[in-house]
Amino acid sequence: MHSRQMMWDSGVETDTIVARATAPGVGAVAMVRLSGAGSLDVLRRIVPDLGETIPARRALLVRIRAPDRWDVLDQAILTWYPRPASYTGEDVVEISGHGGWWASALVLEACLEAGARKAEPGEFTRRAYLNGKMDLVQAEAVLDVVEGRSRALHCVGLHHLERGLSSRIADVRAGLIDLEALLVHHIDFPEEDEPPIPVDHIVRAARELAGRLEGLLETAPEGELLREGALTVLAGRPNTGKSSLFNAFLGEERAIVAEKPGTTRDAIEAVVSLGGYPFRLVDTAGLRSTVEPVERQGVEVARRYVERADVILFCSEAGRTLTRDERRFLDRLECPVIRVLTKSDLGTGDGDGVREAGEEDGGWPTVSASIVSGEGLGRLREQLPALVYRGLARLPAGAPVLTRERQRNAVAAAHGEITAFASRLEEGVPAEVAATHLRPAETALEEVLGVIAPEEVLDRVFRQFCIGK
Repeated sequence: MHSRQMMWDSGVETDTIVARATAPGVGAVAMVRLSGAGSLDVLRRIVPDLGETIPARRALLVRIRAPDRWDVLDQAILTWYPRPASYTGEDVVEISGHGGWWASALVLEACLEAGARKAEPGEFTRRAYLNGKMDLVQAEAVLDVVEGRSRALHCVGLHHLERGLSSRIADVRAGLIDLEALLVHHIDFPEEDEPPIPVDHIVRAARELAGRLEGLLETAPEGELLREGALTVLAGRPNTGKSSLFNAFLGEERAIVAEKPGTTRDAIEAVVSLGGYPFRLVDTAGLRSTVEPVERQGVEVARRYVERADVILFCSEAGRTLTRDERRFLDRLECPVIRVLTKSDLGTGDGDGVREAGEEDGGWPTVSASIVSGEGLGRLREQLPALVYRGLARLPAGAPVLTRERQRNAVAAAHGEITAFASRLEEGVPAEVAATHLRPAETALEEVLGVIAPEEVLDRVFRQFCIGK
């Protein structure tokens, strides 16, 4: 197990790492970042005319040179952040030069020649975590903000960076410590007929803590979808307008559309944001029996997507009755379904509304849609978030949300231990025996925050980061 310690405070010298902190390619500005005890030594080798005193957190215009050769590589703005008041808690230097393919690459190469080494993915944030600048939930939130492809995840990530979730976990952990204090007070008066702290009072306090964790656990299924997007599969028979609907959601021609059935042979996937929530939209091959080998493979791929779907848009033409096979297919589905009556400009539409489940024969919410007129598309964009993310939509702004399986598993473990503690007390089990559930609950919450974390957990978290963050 790994227990955090402040490396700069404990005297542990770390090597100096460097990475490009902006994406390669043409742009206005490119940044190269250094972190570690030798950052200033590296800087003085690539900026030899730097004065003896470098002002902290002030931008300086300098010429970056190749070590020992003094060739000018770029004109840049550098900023020095002395430890511990920096992102990583170490000495950090940020060099902001001209954007483009070569300037930042040459500066990076010069830093390596001057004694730095290339940073590993997520190593800057990992050092920030190890140096106590942030907990593990905040570190994961950094990744959510950087990689988030929806407003909802961006908002949740920012809230977690501000310790929204961490504070909730820390408060429950503090409540467990208070509970242990109550328990000690109760156990210290074993001979009294009415001990100072009644058992039912302790049970109520435990149930209240468990309830707070239960509220967090309820956010996990939808919270985890925020990171990858809800898998939304367009399914139905061939030539029912699935590809046209897919293109309409994207606002561009990504899927081939033709009147000939069986045109779509493979699944096409794209991420879209609807109402601020992410969806992985998948156009699939039409579901039908076929002997054509390539189309048959496409149908199999479609069925596999259907099995994993979080929600299905089942397409059938407006005015056409569902076949027995289509009804059988729909009846077997376990995820939410919206029936989309496509090509409504050719059939009978229902305006731009949604018929609620039960009104349409079969019990599925139904939307009439036309790519030609745009009918129903707005309602679909509203209906999907309301169906898939309805729990998150009801939360007040800034409410903490569990966005990772790691968080959910640890919170569930703590919830289980606290619930077991309360149940044992209610069953009449001696308090000192029931109390054995409290320490595991505290440990589980500490794992959420990363107070104690196995090295493999840290590796799994930080290897998801890009190099430079």
